[in-house]
This record gives sequence, structure tokens and C-alpha cells, in this order.
Amino acid sequence: MNQGEIGVQRAIKLKELKDQVIVITGASSGIGLVTARMAAAKGAKLVLAARNEAALKELTEELREAGHEAVYVRADVGIEEDVNMIAETALKSFGRFDTWVNNAGVSIYGKAMDVSYQDMKRLFATNYWGVVYGSRVTVHHFRERRIPGALINIGSVFGDKGTLVQSTYASSKFAIHGWTESLRMEMDREKAPVSITLIHPGRVDTPYNEHARSYLVHQPVHKGMIYPPEAVAEAILYAASHPKRDIYVGSQAKMLQLLGANFPSLTDKFWEGISPRTQYDEKRKSNSPEESNLYHAGYGMHERGTNLGWKRKRSMFVKAAKHPVLTRVIVAGICVWAVLKIK
Repeated sequence: MNQGEIGVQRAIKLKELKDQVIVITGASSGIGLVTARMAAAKGAKLVLAARNEAALKELTEELREAGHEAVYVRADVGIEEDVNMIAETALKSFGRFDTWVNNAGVSIYGKAMDVSYQDMKRLFATNYWGVVYGSRVTVHHFRERRIPGALINIGSVFGDKGTLVQSTYASSKFAIHGWTESLRMEMDREKAPVSITLIHPGRVDTPYNEHARSYLVHQPVHKGMIYPPEAVAEAILYAASHPKRDIYVGSQAKMLQLLGANFPSLTDKFWEGISPRTQYDEKRKSNSPEESNLYHAGYGMHERGTNLGWKRKRSMFVKAAKHPVLTRVIVAGICVWAVLKIK
């Protein structure tokens, strides 16, 4: 594993979590909810944003009762004015923010030729434009303050390799990956005081499948090896205080990226064979379109979903990203051992 894989970035000194104000979008469930609780436990002040105001209020009260500082903003990240309102709330409440996490996202399960243009555009409003709005607000803020901060965008394994059944979601994540890399290069060239990290999660056990707009007969789920939302939250919070280019959550995310880049046709055939049946539960009828969170808030305060398979307790790739030198030593040791065994 080389430096590019680990994700080493231009040296920028970031604050410790206990000294930070962190903005989290999509904070009412799943990864955002877990990240909020974990960040609060580490002493960070929080600005929580989502469309589900009732869930945000409940979470904020929970954190305050535990002695943490938090405020919330009901906001739709697909609307630029709402994203600006999130930043304004952070400034009014705390005078600044030190990390902005673009986490809010929605998905659509359906064949590429079946999903309506209206649904596609709505998904891109949240997944892509929400990240663009949040990124630009963040960069403007750090430029004005001239104090380094972190921008963390949540990508996906499907932003590195396309997929069947979730073509619209994958396309939005490809767009996020391209936006993040391009923005990072521009900021690096002008030596702007911002650390930009792209998180690449594999399949994560959140209510993502329950919230998705479904064109399927059977209920969308993740099947196979699934990672806990805590692993993604760990990656996010590490990047908030340690500049990183990329962090992969789960070996499946990195391996699919490597296979797709080096053996594209073979990977396509492999994925065509196994992917569709790992994305739905044939024993359950799919939720109705009205139950999805594509156009309105989904239910909140749930960290996990109704996914099936081997639910991991952690991601070793995240652990490796936090200890790159140790990882290289271990890999080198394994290589030496293998050479000696061959001899």
C-alpha cells in the first residue's frame, strides 16, 4: 500500500476534535447520526442539518442533556439558500466552523432505462449539488478566516466503479469524486487553508435502503459483507483533525476500485453476475415510492438499516489510514517473510 492509497495530503495543521465546531449534513440518521454522537463524545461542538426537524430536535436535546454543545438547522442541501443558512447558523452560534461534512445523500434502486428524469434530477440536487454548495461555502469560510479547516465529502464504492440497479446513485457519486479531486487540485495550487478529504465507503449498514426510492418488486437491501456506520464515522473524524486525501472504508471498496481500474472488462462481467441479487431481499415486497426520502424527509434517529449478511465490527482500511507508517512496515515484513519462505 503506497502513499497514494493511504491518502497523504499537503501538510495542513488542523485542530483537535475537542476544539472544533463541526457541521454535519444528513445528521438525522445513519452515518450522519453516528458521526454526530461520536464527535460530541470527543468534545466537538456541532451544527446538525437535515430535512427531518423532529429528529434533529431530538438529537440536539440528547446531546445537550449529555453536556455537549449542539444546534440544528432544518435544511434541504439541494437548495443553495438552505446550505447558506447552515453556515450562517454556525457563525451565529459559534462564530465559525472548523470542519464541514457533506454527508447527506439519497438513492434510487432501478434500471437505468426505467428511472424517470424527474427522479434523477432530484437525486442529483441532493447528492451532487448539495456537495457543491457545501464545498463552496466551506472554502469561502476558510479563505476569509485564513485558519486551516477540513472539508470532508462522502463518496462511495460506486463512485469508483459503476453498478447495476443503482445507476443514478453511482453517477452522482462519480460526479462527487470528480468535483472533489478537481477542487482539491485548485485549492492545493493556490495553497488555500483547506484540507479536502474524500471518503470511499463500501456497503454500510444504515437505513439507506429503507429510505431509497425503489423501482424494484423486492425491498432494496445490502447483502454480503457490510460495514458499521461507526467505521465511516471514525474515518470522517480522523480526517477532521488529520489531513487526508482519501480514506477507503472496507476492503471491498478498495478492491473493486483496483479491479475496475486494472481489469475493467473482467470486473464488469464479474459485477454483472453477482451485483443485482445482492441489492434486494426477495422475501420482502419493496416499499412504496411515497415511503422514500427522495422528495421529503425519511424517518430519523435510526443508525442501522434492515440489511442482510456479514456485518463487520470495524474496517481495517480505516485503521491503516490512521497508521500509514506502521502499515507500510507490516506490509514490508509480510513481503520479506514471503520471499524467505519461497527460498
